[in-house]
Parts: sequence; C-alpha cells; structure tokens
Amino acid sequence: MFAEADSIPRAKYGNMMHSDPNLSSSTPTNQTEEEYGVRNSSASAVGTGMYDRMSCEGSPMMMSPWNQANPFAQTQWSSVEENLPQNGLIGSLVREEGHIYSLAATKDLLYTGSDSKNIRVWKNLKEFSAFKCNSGLVKAIVISGEKIFTGHQDGKIRVWKVSPKNLSLHKRSGTLPTLKDIFKASLKPRNYVEVKKNRTALWIKHADAISCLSLNDEQGLLYSASWDRTIKVWRISDSKCLESIPAHDDAVNSVVSTTEAIVFSGSADGTVKAWKREQKGKYTKHTLMQTLTKQESAVTALAVSKNGAAVYFGSSDGLVNFWEREKQLNYGGVLKGHKLAVLCLEVAGSLVFSGSADKTICVWKRDANIHTCLSVLTGHTGPVKCLAVEADREVSENKDKKWIVYSGSLDKSVKVWGVSESFIDMNQIGMMHQQQQQHVISHSEPFMSEGSVSSSTGGASSHRRQQ
Repeated sequence: MFAEADSIPRAKYGNMMHSDPNLSSSTPTNQTEEEYGVRNSSASAVGTGMYDRMSCEGSPMMMSPWNQANPFAQTQWSSVEENLPQNGLIGSLVREEGHIYSLAATKDLLYTGSDSKNIRVWKNLKEFSAFKCNSGLVKAIVISGEKIFTGHQDGKIRVWKVSPKNLSLHKRSGTLPTLKDIFKASLKPRNYVEVKKNRTALWIKHADAISCLSLNDEQGLLYSASWDRTIKVWRISDSKCLESIPAHDDAVNSVVSTTEAIVFSGSADGTVKAWKREQKGKYTKHTLMQTLTKQESAVTALAVSKNGAAVYFGSSDGLVNFWEREKQLNYGGVLKGHKLAVLCLEVAGSLVFSGSADKTICVWKRDANIHTCLSVLTGHTGPVKCLAVEADREVSENKDKKWIVYSGSLDKSVKVWGVSESFIDMNQIGMMHQQQQQHVISHSEPFMSEGSVSSSTGGASSHRRQQ
C-alpha cells in the first residue's frame, strides 16, 4: 500500500500542453476502427457470433484463467511525475495489465476499468485499492454515494459497496438484474422478447455488451445502454428493472440522463434521440421526443452541459456536433479537431473535452454559441477511450477556473492533466492547423456550421449543415 498525500502533487507551472516525454510517439499501435471498442455495426445483434470487438476482447487467450491478473498482486503501474516547465501533464499511470476502457472520479479517488477485469482505485497518483470481477471486461463505471456500478462485456451490471470503516475495501453487493428477479420473470412467457433471429431472452436482461451507464441521482435511477439496441432503466433502491426501451436500430453506444426528465441516446445507426421520462406509478415510461440527427457515421459519444443548454455528440468521422436548447433543441454547429473517430466526450464548466482514436484530446471553450479550441493534449500512443473531469481544488493566484482531467487509453495508460479555462496553447493550435490542412474529412472540404469556430480556421462560417 502506498503512502497517502493530502493533494495531487504537481509542479507549479502553466497549462501549455505538449507531448509526454516519457512515451515515444513512434510506438506502434496498429489499431483499426474495429478495435476502438465502439460498436459501428449490428454484427452481434443479428449475426451468428462474429462479434465486432476490441482487439483480443473475448479471445480464448484473453478469456483463459491463466491469463488473468491478480488485483492484489504487486501492481505493474508506475506513477510518473513530469516536472517540465510549461506543461499541463501532472502525471501518468502506466501499466502492462490491459487496455483502459472506463474511468470514474469522485473526490480524491479515481476508479479505472480495463480488459484485465480488475478495477483499480487510485489516490493522488498512487494505488489505493483494487477489486476484481469474475467475468466481463469493464466497459463503464459510475458512482452513487457508497455504491459503485460497473457495466461489463457480458451484459451484466455489477454493484459494489465501499466499507464505511475501511474506504479501501470494496465488496460486491449484487448484480443487475438480480437472480430473484430473473427467476420470477422466467416463470411468465410474456417476459421473453426476441433479441436475435430465432433467439429470445428476458426483457430485464441485456443480450449483449453494456456500452455505457448514466446515473440520475435525483430520481434514484440508473440507465444502461447496450449493443443489444436497448436502454434499460433501473431503480437503484431495490435493483429493479423498470423499463426496457427499444431505442435504436443498431448498437447503442452512449446514454446520458439529465435533471430535466430528458434522456439522450446515441447509436451506431447514426442517430441521436431525445426521450421524455414520465412516472407511471412505480414504473417509468420514456417517449421519443425528437430525433436530433440521422447520419451515415456512427454516433460514438455523448455529453450534455450541466444546465442542459447544449448537447454534444461525437462520431466515427471525427466530428463533434452540438445542439442548443432554448425553448426547443436546435442544431448549433460542428467542432472539427480530430482526424479519426471521437470516442469520448466530457463537459465541465465552459469547457468541452473530446478524446479520439487519433490519440489526442481537444479542449474547447464555449462562449455563448461560439466554441474555440484552447489546447490539444498529446502524449497517448493509443486511442483515447475514456475521460473523467473534476474541479481542481487548488485556487490559482488569478482565481482562474482549473480542472483535473483524467484520460484512459488503449495504450494501457491513464494520464492526469491540469487544464485552465483561460489558457490558449498557440503552439498546439498551429500544429493542428498544419495537420488539418493536409487532411480532408469524408473526402470533401471541411465545413463549418453557423455558430461554431474551427481550430483549423480560427473563424466562424455562415454555412449550416443540413440535417
């Protein structure tokens, strides 16, 4: 066990973002689009077992019990502090245990999930605890009080509790759906629905991998999105499945619940949908309000601003589109900063963070309906699969709003960044401008939508994309 510190250790420097000197940018990754862990087709939903999976996911070698790491063995992660001037990288957590698929941050703890099936807990860049699930790659992690919910490749949600006497001790308290509910539902034929051709399953169970989890703490609800094309709604208090929404025509890659009884979902079928939640006695009823977009590219990530004023969605074509809400949702524009698929999105304060298969993280600042790229965080040598953001509790001298950003990658590392809302890295923006002049998205000239700013052009365009 490592010694604990009172705060994340880092040098006093500015927020210029440059490449991580500890990782060679020439490290081969050789990942194709099919290895990014985001479903772009419905192979498993209608096929015969030839699933579109992440590299090595579910392979005999990876599934072998001889290849599973012990979560309590000496960790192979190493904490590395970079004390270079003018660098926003606070530290790196590097290991050889597995690709990082999921992150969750709460207070001073960071939870990481990978294809090693271990869930590790980190405090101030040092290992604090670890616990292991018996099966299922960890695709998603969300935290509600003392409960941790993890979504897995095997279609199950596992529930863990933190011991109040020992915060480093985590015990599994259940699985969704519960065995009791599965048994009760199996007694009634009407509870079986068709999930594939000539195959039925209980409606309370996911029939494919869970891709995303979203909490609504105010209502005590948990939403789970799956490659089986459905979204399921769970009541946290008693672990009951309240509803199964046949949401999309292909894998659901993302779901976000808001405080205003609206739920957004994004899918490999190229659509983003808005659902209205209503309470029907003990159960919920979600009705489709609006289909925000229908495009050829798969929707791979979703994020909603805290006040619900903006909805962002990333796509396999490398674009981040956004919708604005006043009285109703209207298309706002497009953010163009990536060369490959956008795999994750986070919104914090006036900032939007987008992680991509191109190994970079773009930091966008929103001012009214104008977005400006402040920085491009580089250093990962594999696709950036997940992000988590927390407010920096250290107050700067000029009282500038700062954030701690965690990024998990398929290069088997987690990086920790310090980001300011007011800093603009002109060096990185210049590099991005140069790169994007040589790269054409979708074999056509890049376009900008009204109300948005491209980091490659530095100005707004009057062209609105046709939806």
